Amino acid sequence: MSESTGSEVEEQLHEPARSLHAMEADLRVLLAGIEEPHLALLLRRVFGDASSLWARYRVAPAAKRYHQAYRHGLLEHSLTVAEAVGAVAATFPEVDRDVAVTGALLHDIGKLEAYADDAAAIDLTDVGRLQGEIVLGYYIVRREIEQIEGFPQELAWQVLHIVLSHHGSLEHGSPVVPCTREATLVHMIDNLGGRLGSFDRVQRDLHPGQRWAAFDRALRASAYFARGQEAAGTQAAQRQAA
Repeated sequence: MSESTGSEVEEQLHEPARSLHAMEADLRVLLAGIEEPHLALLLRRVFGDASSLWARYRVAPAAKRYHQAYRHGLLEHSLTVAEAVGAVAATFPEVDRDVAVTGALLHDIGKLEAYADDAAAIDLTDVGRLQGEIVLGYYIVRREIEQIEGFPQELAWQVLHIVLSHHGSLEHGSPVVPCTREATLVHMIDNLGGRLGSFDRVQRDLHPGQRWAAFDRALRASAYFARGQEAAGTQAAQRQAA
């Protein structure tokens, strides 16, 4: 494994804007809204209090760098994506909300095996380098589905398609492109969540009052913060205290 730089370790020690307790409570509300019984059971298998997957999921990072590269980052990112997907699905009646929200919560689960558990030095595991987080996630979700008697085959296809296609294109690592409304929605919101998470990362490096950040590779632009770092810092502190 490669060693993390000092700046990477500093980034990885940040925390989400929402507390872990608040995110767990919001996740339980989201899970309670899943009406399809097979999907509800699948999510209980993954996110139930006794699940070994949940024990790792709730503390895992979302990335090595770029967005939510810190403890609880995977939960923060996936929950945010799922909440947004659920909200958008309500305005598009053709979208199967249960499928879309389930896929959103599970789309990055392969990162449990793709990244090492050391929160102070996040790095890819050997299997993460050899197989990639999408393939690893596909097999995690497929194994859980296969343990549920009578899980409808087409429903399994829809959920697994979201996992496989959520990067959106072959050149970005997805073996297939989104071919359903639900997979398209998850991909678009996932991409949006990652980009907005990059703004949070960039903003933490600004000096008080600074509005422009240097060019950022993930954003492919220099980021501008209209209210300056001081106002943003005050808002972040208010969110943490809420």
